[in-house]
Amino acid sequence: MTAAAPRTVAVVTGSRAEFGLLEPVMNAIAAEPSLRLRTIVAGAHLLPPAETWRDIETAGIEIAARIPMQRAGEGGRLTDARSAGRGMDGFAGTFAGLRPHWVVVLGDRIEPFAAAAAASIAGIAVAHVHGGDRAEGIADEALRHAITKLAHLHLAATEASAQRIVRLGEAEAFVHNVGSPAIDGLDRIEPMSDDDARPLGDPAAVFLMHPSGLDEKRERDLVRQGLAALEQAMPGRNVACFEPNHDAGREPILEEIRAATARRSWPVIDHMPRRRFLALLKRLARRPDGLMVGNSSAGLIEAAAIRLPAFNIGPRQAGRERPNNVFDAPSGDEREVRAAIERAMAIDRTRITHPYGDGCAGPRLAALLARTDPRDPRLLRKRCAY
Repeated sequence: MTAAAPRTVAVVTGSRAEFGLLEPVMNAIAAEPSLRLRTIVAGAHLLPPAETWRDIETAGIEIAARIPMQRAGEGGRLTDARSAGRGMDGFAGTFAGLRPHWVVVLGDRIEPFAAAAAASIAGIAVAHVHGGDRAEGIADEALRHAITKLAHLHLAATEASAQRIVRLGEAEAFVHNVGSPAIDGLDRIEPMSDDDARPLGDPAAVFLMHPSGLDEKRERDLVRQGLAALEQAMPGRNVACFEPNHDAGREPILEEIRAATARRSWPVIDHMPRRRFLALLKRLARRPDGLMVGNSSAGLIEAAAIRLPAFNIGPRQAGRERPNNVFDAPSGDEREVRAAIERAMAIDRTRITHPYGDGCAGPRLAALLARTDPRDPRLLRKRCAY
């Protein structure tokens, strides 16, 4: 009797941050003999000038297909809606050629939504990583839970998220708490060296602020107030400021960051490969005054895992589980932000914990894809479980 052919697993990545989480998943799938990895690159990865698809090739991962969605110079939520439509069409054509048994998506952006919608309608099994989380973002909350309803196998990052998926009506047999792949491999990354930190001004903090779906004035105020409070709380120290992601509302935030950093001579970084970024965070975790600042989920997940204090500005992460390294300034008021910074700097770092697993999410996830039959009618025929 001949051995069964490997199952083809199409893993979709649409942004730099989400690829960082998916890389250990891709590596685990590639290492599983009964699975065959096919990586599909879409959306923000293809936008200039960063063109972060290059990080995927640098990591030694072969790209099977590219799906253009967003267009350089265009922005806004209607544009995102059109981009999602282009994505669905592109994914459908790619799936027709690759004929995957599984389509793996992560999170809540328009790229995984378009891929999950195309696959689910086409009758292809969808596995969703990091479903069940709560985080307002722009349309993040709605898109994440919509992907949950399109998906068939649910790979949650925490027990609370897994239970939320069950309460959304998904069959408990297909809901698994695998942990967050963001934690995988963190213990193998060394802190950034003095030589690598020096060109960045050896920063004491990282500032990473993405759009929150607010009006333009409010978005600008959050950035101004956050950076002003940071300067007051950390006088004479450098802050490494990162450009926001390519969600609607990016440009006003980027303008405020560039204006503020020009006055303060702080570096602005358009993109940093994940390993280097984590090495920088690890360096900050060793400093008694090191901080992560802004509204990125990295402040609540990766920063917590390496015991780096973080403070979160505004509503973008509203609802997401809070490890005890996180301090919030929901209104973004400058005094509120400064008070949160001071609390973060005073925390006992030895007591920081997190709910995101043990760093083995990738292998656990690959094993589930290998042993779960993607043609099982109980899996594919979606039915609300209550």
